[in-house]
Amino acid sequence: MEDVNVSVDNSIEEQDIELKQDTKSILEAILFAASEPITIKQFQHAVPDMTVREIRKDLSELRDDYQQMNRSFRLIEIANGFQICTRPEYSEWIRKFYIQQVRVTLSPSALETLAIVAYKQPVTRNDVSTIRGVNSDSVISALVEKDLICVSGRKEGAGRSLLFSTTNTFLQQFGLKDPSELPSLEEIEQLLSSANGIENIHTVQEEAE
Repeated sequence: MEDVNVSVDNSIEEQDIELKQDTKSILEAILFAASEPITIKQFQHAVPDMTVREIRKDLSELRDDYQQMNRSFRLIEIANGFQICTRPEYSEWIRKFYIQQVRVTLSPSALETLAIVAYKQPVTRNDVSTIRGVNSDSVISALVEKDLICVSGRKEGAGRSLLFSTTNTFLQQFGLKDPSELPSLEEIEQLLSSANGIENIHTVQEEAE
C-alpha cells in the first residue's frame, strides 16, 4: 500500500516538474483557446504558481519565437491583455475566407459621441450633449448596449451625475493596447462626415490637452 502511495506522489511531483518546465506552452495553449485578450491576472488564475514577471517573460519569448519562425500569426498586447492574431499581410486572404468581416458599425453621430467620450473620459451625459450641441442620451445608451462605453463612476458634487468611459471592447474594435493609443485627430476626422462633429472633436482634444 505504501508503495502505491509513493508511486502516486512521485507521479504528481513529476507532473509538477513538467508543468514548470513547460509554462510557455501552457500560456500558448490558453491564448489559442481564448477568443478574447487574456489579462495577466487571468493567466495567474490558470497558473497560480507563476509570478507576473515570469508570465510576462514567457509571453515575450513566445512573441519572439513567432517572429523568428516567421509564422502567419503574432502575439500582441491589446485591450489590457494579450491575444494571438494573424499578421496584417494575410488580411487579403482572410477577407476572401470571410464573406463579411464582423465588426461594430456606427453612425456618424455615434462615432462623434464615442470620440468625445474617448478623448474626454470620464465624461457625463450633459458634457457630451454640450459639446455636440444636441441631446445625446439615446446615442450614449446605444453605445452602452454595444459595450463600447460604460458607467465608470459618478461625478462629485450636486446631482452625482454618471460618468462614462470607453471599454475593453472599444479597445479591441479599434485595435488599441490602451487609451493612450487613441487615433490621431486626423484619423478621427476621416471617420466623421459631419463638419460640426469635426469642429467639436477639435474642441475635445484641446480641452484634453
